[in-house]
Amino acid sequence: MKEWFKSGCALCAQNCGVELLIENNHIIQVRGDKSNPKSQGYICRKGMNLAYYQHHDQRLKYPLKKVNGEFVRISWEQAISEIAAKLREIKTEHSPRSIAYMGGGGQSSHFEAAFGIRLLRALGSRYHYGALAQELTGYYWAQGRCLGRQYLGTVPDEEHAEMLVSIGWNGMVSHQMPRAPLVLREFSKNPNKILAVIDPRKSETARIADIHLAVRPGTDALLLQAIIAMIIQEGWQNQDYLDEHVSGFEQIKPLFISFDIETALKICELDYQQVKDFAYLMATRKTGVHTDLGVLMNRHSTLVSCLVMVLMGICGQIGLPGTNLIPGHFMPMGAHSDERKDSNWNTVTTGFPSILGYFPPNVLPEEIISDHPERIRAVLCFQSNPLRSYADTSAYEEAFQRLDLLVTCELAMTETAAISHYVLPSRSVFESWDSSFFSWTLPGVFFQMRRPLITQEGEALEASEIHLRIADALGIIPELPDALYEKAGNRLEYGLELMQYLQANPQSADLIPFILGKTLGPALGSTNLAALWGLLQKMPKESRENAVRAGFKKGPFMGEEIFQALLDHPEGIWLGQINPEENFKFLKTEDGKINLWIPEMAEWMQEVTPEKEAVALQADDQYPMILMAGRHTSTNANTIMRNPAWNEGKRACTLALNPLDGEKLGLGDGSMALITTKAGSAAIEVEITDDTRPGQVIIPHGFGLEYNGEVYGVNVNRLTKNTHRDKFAATPLHRYVPCQIEVLERQD
Repeated sequence: MKEWFKSGCALCAQNCGVELLIENNHIIQVRGDKSNPKSQGYICRKGMNLAYYQHHDQRLKYPLKKVNGEFVRISWEQAISEIAAKLREIKTEHSPRSIAYMGGGGQSSHFEAAFGIRLLRALGSRYHYGALAQELTGYYWAQGRCLGRQYLGTVPDEEHAEMLVSIGWNGMVSHQMPRAPLVLREFSKNPNKILAVIDPRKSETARIADIHLAVRPGTDALLLQAIIAMIIQEGWQNQDYLDEHVSGFEQIKPLFISFDIETALKICELDYQQVKDFAYLMATRKTGVHTDLGVLMNRHSTLVSCLVMVLMGICGQIGLPGTNLIPGHFMPMGAHSDERKDSNWNTVTTGFPSILGYFPPNVLPEEIISDHPERIRAVLCFQSNPLRSYADTSAYEEAFQRLDLLVTCELAMTETAAISHYVLPSRSVFESWDSSFFSWTLPGVFFQMRRPLITQEGEALEASEIHLRIADALGIIPELPDALYEKAGNRLEYGLELMQYLQANPQSADLIPFILGKTLGPALGSTNLAALWGLLQKMPKESRENAVRAGFKKGPFMGEEIFQALLDHPEGIWLGQINPEENFKFLKTEDGKINLWIPEMAEWMQEVTPEKEAVALQADDQYPMILMAGRHTSTNANTIMRNPAWNEGKRACTLALNPLDGEKLGLGDGSMALITTKAGSAAIEVEITDDTRPGQVIIPHGFGLEYNGEVYGVNVNRLTKNTHRDKFAATPLHRYVPCQIEVLERQD
């Protein structure tokens, strides 16, 4: 019998609403869910192919242990007890700092992070490595300094903006906002609005833009300094806004008064008048700004994020309707962690701080290979595939072979799982209750709790349940009163019993997800669902105020009301709504203003001069071209889509090469080329296209996967060094990798 069910996509951070036609426990058709209040029926090609995520030959079904180089099936009891014993041994013989957790649920399954982080903390470690720190920690650090907390962030209020500026963002393909292609097309066609793009290449978004600043690769910091200097030197800054809402402008202003704008723009290879026209619009139109990996994984990444805040700050483009607003949150993406405080940990070998509670994956191989007595010896890798997802696959392979314990919890036998000591099967997003906490909507706060629609084959568990069992085996969870189990069938009575228990045992408060999972979880049929109920009972004041604006009743039963609404609405709900007119109330700075003066970045700004950049950007004789390592396309979905059949008949993984470079190198469309970087070499098919500019080549990410004995496409992370990274946040500089291109086989 066929039946349609509502759910959410798992393949990017937008998690668009979908409807799944399921027959005999298989997804046979996918369509956009028009009732989803966020995506409103929008769906992209990736979402249409969700069945390939769910059903493939590499799905894991049972716990596995590697014995003499081969995996053998074991029971959950054996797996949990042995892993717990090994963790206890490593902690005792070496140090709690020798244990790391890599996880957080990726694009769509964030509940396990609450359990993974608490397990890590209970073991005495803080080394949480996650994908967010591969891309966004420099951005969140800059937001934290300017707004007061790293988890705040801002997003453009595109509905009310007069101009939308994309800096290194190709929203037509990579989304990063609800219904992005539709919104961008509407912006492009509206004669009263302006779409501006800053991007070296002629991306899909640049093609429909009113303004395209085709900046030279790697010169984003120089360009932003030039634009800021132009606005200040012309006196276009919004002085009334600065006086009321900003601090630090007078300190930062001298850095731009004498800045050589003309020379900088020549190095950026941009027309002076075009940039000046853009600067004037930026200063005079209500503008939303969206940055993405084009700058977040590029030269001077963290500095660029700070410069974007300075630009928006001097133009009055933060905190007002039509500009960039601080959105509401149900659950922040991480915790504020100030590296200036002694309590904040750094990595023991490379010395990088945690940002937003995360450590950068780029440094993990060095932290493992190190001879430091507290080097990383155990990694709990949950729903991550670092051997394909992170920079320098070769470094990760070497490092992971040196671990005393590598546990991978996954849906599939990934490349990382294949070299692990233990492999634990996790339920998919359509086999469990789960959700994501991405908060990139205005003014509403959207949330959707996906539910199990497919019965898993074998013995897979929710990832959070696996964390809970390990914690229980380690003796982390205290003995709990019988009453908590007995009253779990009545959530009102259970809530009162839990409150009494925590009042009598305040030391157990940090373990609340485990307590909920162990006692309420069986009654609800899900560890994640129990955690959701708990989160809703302790919503902070701001979230409760947002919920009232969304129509929920103020009072002690608000959490229960929202919980039931989520159960009743599988398409998701608006569980909160901010007041855009009072956005400055979200600021957490000491003076209640946007702080633009960041001493560390001021020093960095003074290092990025036209003269120094002219030297730094000179072509390397050995590696004369620049590789953009990673590109969002309709044919890639990182490493989560294992079966390549979803791209059958498509040129999914090619080397994009400008026609002028193709002619110079003797490479035509369909030729085979050898690309070489400091990290390695790869043979790849050439695609001639003017999407890329002369001197730049592009390879999409998410390929080089092994499936049923064959490797599909090129793993671009074999061409990137983990040490080629931002000097502050250690994010990889994937959008600026010097390379050499040679002919392997010509195509006439």
